[in-house]
Amino acid sequence: MQDIMPTWVGATAKQIARAVRRGDASATQVVADHLDHVDRTDRELSAFRVVRGGESIVEAEKVDEQDDLANLPLAGVPIAVKENTAVAGLPTWNGSEAARSPVAEDDHEVVRRLRGAGAIIVGVTRMPELGLFAFTDDETAVTRNPWRTDRTPGGSSGGAAAAVASGMVPIAQCNDGLGSIRIPAACCGLVGLKPGRGVVPCQLGANDWYGLTEHGILATTVADAAVGFAVLAGRRPDKLVPPERLRVAVSLRSPVSGVRPDQANRDAVAAGSRLLAAAGHDAVSVDPVYPTSLGLRGVATWLASAATEVAAAGLDPGTLQRRTRRHAALGGWAERRGLVQEKDRTAWRERSIGFFSDHSVDLLLTPALASAPPAALGWAGRSWQSNLLTCIRYAPYAAPWNIAGLPSLVVPVGLRPDGLPVGVQLVGPPGSELLLLGVAGQFELTAPWRRHAPGWPKVPTPAS
Repeated sequence: MQDIMPTWVGATAKQIARAVRRGDASATQVVADHLDHVDRTDRELSAFRVVRGGESIVEAEKVDEQDDLANLPLAGVPIAVKENTAVAGLPTWNGSEAARSPVAEDDHEVVRRLRGAGAIIVGVTRMPELGLFAFTDDETAVTRNPWRTDRTPGGSSGGAAAAVASGMVPIAQCNDGLGSIRIPAACCGLVGLKPGRGVVPCQLGANDWYGLTEHGILATTVADAAVGFAVLAGRRPDKLVPPERLRVAVSLRSPVSGVRPDQANRDAVAAGSRLLAAAGHDAVSVDPVYPTSLGLRGVATWLASAATEVAAAGLDPGTLQRRTRRHAALGGWAERRGLVQEKDRTAWRERSIGFFSDHSVDLLLTPALASAPPAALGWAGRSWQSNLLTCIRYAPYAAPWNIAGLPSLVVPVGLRPDGLPVGVQLVGPPGSELLLLGVAGQFELTAPWRRHAPGWPKVPTPAS
């Protein structure tokens, strides 16, 4: 793909930024191309809550007017922001009209950093109400997976994943409280990085989920995920270095008793093990021990996070979705019973960190999901029990690492027999974000994946 393109839709963030810095493209044209694509195609996927058409063009023009673009790692790159992250001049929806917060006066720090790196915020992407569930829908729309529109793109960052996998934006900012980046990444064939605790400024007002939530990036390439992560973390983007020989624990064990990965996800882990070997690493079978209390306390924390957010944001429970009301009510009960304790989260964090030293392993490889992405339905109108059980059964692998505060990443490794993408999860000790990205980069080099869903983006093929 050349730097000078008939359309910039489908290009990577790094290609776009390089062309804008060199003067081979204007940020204004790049953004206009992407806005046109969004306008023509988002009605099929419902990825965006709001598109900042005129505002983003004005901001792109300001980037073009800058004298020195050399230090802008995301110069002219269109990016989407998850709707629970403050963007100045927009309300913060939090997944529904009933959960909407007033118009933000200031950008969240991660949005400020993205703008400072030259990125253009083209819109905010949809999520489920309060970010509680692993599907994305509300009363106004069902967000759909571009790989198969009858399937969910996951949640809670489902709108972001649909936007990236369809080429509406090259990368997206999102956040992850119990898997909300990694689950959509697995559903949509993307790279999804959740940094470790304290690496990226995370305060989300009422919804930081007892410190479990982290801001991260969804991207179609490891290089784009790496530059996006560097910007969010306030670091200078550096070239990823292939890691030397590692010892990686490989485990199929589910954190949830009675939930097992299907054959496609078992095969994905086997493929990941082969890719590790091809890169010169040692894959060893070692299972983390997930205590029963982890599942019970984890669910209690998930429930209580809704209760604390409803109370802190001053929301009227009667206006919220039925599933949210039940979730929050049970969360209040869990809090009153003392089921949500910092000491429990600290104990699991210490045990998780100890896993790497106790077994002399550098990373852990697990399935990303236990089964295929569920149907894209109006889950907001279904029972709380149906929502809860479906989330747990298809996506149990991500949550423990939020509770532990450890960095983790999902990377594509192939396709399921039904044609949907399949990925694996890599988990590391504190400070291992670049190591995770380095290993993912080795996977990408050995077994490149399709960057966008088949048939997307729906624009003319760039000239060769």
